[in-house]
Amino acid sequence: MAKPASAKALAEERNDAMLKREFKGIGVFLFWISGIINVLALTGSFYMLQIYDRALTSGSIPTLVALSVLAAGLYLFQGIFDIIRSQLLVRIGARIDRILSPVAHRVSVDMPRFGFSTAEALERGRDVDTLRTFMGSQGPTALFDLPWVPLYVLFVYFLHPVLGAMTLGGAVVLTLLTVWTELRSRKLASAAHQSNIARNAIADSNARNSDIIKAMGISGRVVGRYAEANTEHLVLQTQVTDVTGTFSAISRVLRMLLQSGLLGMGAYLTIQGQMSAGAIIAVSVAASRALAPIDMAIGNWKGMIGARQAYKRLRETMVALADAPEPMDLPPPTKSLRVEKITVAAPATGQVLLSEVAFEVKAGEALAIIGPSGGGKTTLVRAMTGIWPVLRGSVRLDNADLPQWKEEVLGQYLGYLPQEVALMDGTIAENISRFAPRRDGKGVVAAAMAAGIHDMIVRLPDGYDTQMGHQGTALSAGQRQRIGLARALYGDPFVVVLDEPNAFLDAEGEQALNRAIAGIRGRGGIAVVVAHRPSVLEQVDLVAVIQGGKLTAFGPKAQVLGQGPAAGRAAPQPAPPVRRQKQAAE
Repeated sequence: MAKPASAKALAEERNDAMLKREFKGIGVFLFWISGIINVLALTGSFYMLQIYDRALTSGSIPTLVALSVLAAGLYLFQGIFDIIRSQLLVRIGARIDRILSPVAHRVSVDMPRFGFSTAEALERGRDVDTLRTFMGSQGPTALFDLPWVPLYVLFVYFLHPVLGAMTLGGAVVLTLLTVWTELRSRKLASAAHQSNIARNAIADSNARNSDIIKAMGISGRVVGRYAEANTEHLVLQTQVTDVTGTFSAISRVLRMLLQSGLLGMGAYLTIQGQMSAGAIIAVSVAASRALAPIDMAIGNWKGMIGARQAYKRLRETMVALADAPEPMDLPPPTKSLRVEKITVAAPATGQVLLSEVAFEVKAGEALAIIGPSGGGKTTLVRAMTGIWPVLRGSVRLDNADLPQWKEEVLGQYLGYLPQEVALMDGTIAENISRFAPRRDGKGVVAAAMAAGIHDMIVRLPDGYDTQMGHQGTALSAGQRQRIGLARALYGDPFVVVLDEPNAFLDAEGEQALNRAIAGIRGRGGIAVVVAHRPSVLEQVDLVAVIQGGKLTAFGPKAQVLGQGPAAGRAAPQPAPPVRRQKQAAE
């Protein structure tokens, strides 16, 4: 009985079928147009054969002119078809880019939250560039010409079997050389690619931490660290280039030797009266054309390896996205946020950071999550917002687990302010509106007023159209945090999660934050606040204590804060679970 195919295998088959449907017709057209080009490429051989064996022997100028005009016309057609093929390959590369680039970028956006570096994440985009560049190079031309090599071998064979056998032997030797190139360069190319990612990761880290590097005087050390990684990459890259370059040079030498051997053997056969003088030149031209695609393939082997590896990674990317089913449309949540015995591990290391945490927050309530640093508060927030997946348990909005919601739809019901506020290149209005496709002035202003920053924004020279600059560096840390708060409040989401929202706020900012939390509760939403400073607890009615990856207390603010020490001190003993905690566990 046949074993059922895995989901991954089925996804691979679906994506392969999609790509085949997309490019099958174009591939067939390119194959046949390559056949026409290769047939027309025999013009030189026939021309030489006719010139030496007919025009010269007859001494007829009209014959010479007619042959030359015919050859020129055939060369013109060959050039036109060559241009068509070249331009078509370039457009195929652009089409591949249009199809795969959004998919690759989507994965690039997702990868950092799973512990990958920015350099690793951006590699998918570079893979698309690699494929597009390869399609515009001589590599695909060589591949489409390779199936037509037997045409030239047969032509030489008909001129003389011995010369045909020599041409066939040369083609076999060069093919074996190509296989040898592949075997020798495959692992080296993969290692060089990984070293390039490691080097780029260091460069990216250095660029992002330029202020620290300058202030602490460690430029020399970080540059030296980059230089070591760069040296390792250069060594591997040099080895790859040495392999492909050496085999390319050997193939050229063998091809020249073969051509000279064919000329010599042709001269011998002509002396023996078995061939004409024109056949010698025709054999040389045809044999050269027969071996050119193989030689070209070896010369472009480095690009072929890079394109193949890039396609493999992109194919895996498409499979990863295809594994996720499309959720159904669900009604907007209005009742509760439930965390049901979740266990969360760091995606990068697999280390369990949070274990068996369960509680429930109902509409109109605000929850403060407190506890010592490193206890698991931010991990809990990442699980509640769907940033990190949970190993066990579930996070539910109105009883529906987060994966049951479409990502774009879920984003309308969730507002999130992370510890490190990252604003994107664009205007203040675009950042607050989360880059909504249509300008929503009323919604942006309402969110800004809820965050208490409307007056601050309109005092800027360009108001809401002020450009943020790279990562919002045009503003202070406190201003960025309050704009991030407005972004979290935009659209009145049902659940607003704020991770240390008062870290950079002054007294006025903290008052605005408390008013925002009160506003969330007042409209029937849920506010979840991670806090170290007690001032943010003013508007919350529930408190959860997270310590050592465990929920050690949960319940009404007065009860929890009255039965244990303040957050950040020694862990209290787990209190008897309150009614709400029991309900969540059930």
